[in-house]
Amino acid sequence: MDKFYHELRRLLPEADIRWEEPMKKHTTFRIGGPARIFAAPRSEEELKAAAEQCRRRGTAWYVIGNGSNLLVNDQGYEGVILSTERLDNMEVLGEEIKAAAGVRLSRLAKAAAEESLAGLEFAAGIPGTLGGAVVMNAGAYGSEMKEVLTWVRVLDRSGCIKRLDVEELELGYRKSCVERNGYVVLEAGLKLSKGDRSGILDRMEELAGKRREKQPLEYPSAGSTFKRPKGYYAARLIDEAGLRGCRVGDAQVSEKHCGFVVNLGNATAADVLALCEKVRRQVAETFGVDMELEIKKL
Repeated sequence: MDKFYHELRRLLPEADIRWEEPMKKHTTFRIGGPARIFAAPRSEEELKAAAEQCRRRGTAWYVIGNGSNLLVNDQGYEGVILSTERLDNMEVLGEEIKAAAGVRLSRLAKAAAEESLAGLEFAAGIPGTLGGAVVMNAGAYGSEMKEVLTWVRVLDRSGCIKRLDVEELELGYRKSCVERNGYVVLEAGLKLSKGDRSGILDRMEELAGKRREKQPLEYPSAGSTFKRPKGYYAARLIDEAGLRGCRVGDAQVSEKHCGFVVNLGNATAADVLALCEKVRRQVAETFGVDMELEIKKL
């Protein structure tokens, strides 16, 4: 077994560290070969120490949350996957919430509702973590993270921890400066507003109902597969290009919502990429519109 694996186990005694861990266990697509080393640090300090050790050795490393927007290739990942899943502490302070990167958005929204805090209803059904939501400026039903975020603490490429105000994050449609600058989200602050608890819960249930009705939640997926092209809706373009239900292997353009590529059971990353390329090419030929992937490839 790899010497570095044993080094990490000594360095991070509280972390969950695994060798040749199948990444399909850690992505909502349920696709992906093995990570050479998979580590879920117990604390910020352990995450920082693991990242620093990877830097010193020149070992590739990548940070994931819930893997809800990620497609890992079939050969897996030769480096170290650092998961924030155990960084899940959260604190409600009046109308503010301070939470670690690994907190699920569903849990965050539920905690806000319990405190009669409005503003996170849109996030209740998003299957990602706070860290991933910051990186992608996650949004749904007309709302985005940038509307509630106030500050973020990140680990930069040099191993330093810095605090950024929301204005410094350059948040836009499914983007921020976090990924471009190689930052790792550690913690974030959110500013919400007092509301009526029952009204907040009703709104969350209303949006959950819309998701159940319109989205293919019965199959593994990575959510919306393509970004919304300016002036268009991705799902409509895909549908009108005649691609509803189109398959490559067990990867399929959802018959329920054409904006989703779903895993019917045994789809490979190669299947998904081949199908996405077919969609991109056919939409371009039919409408002259270039489709850009929203999901991240590893």
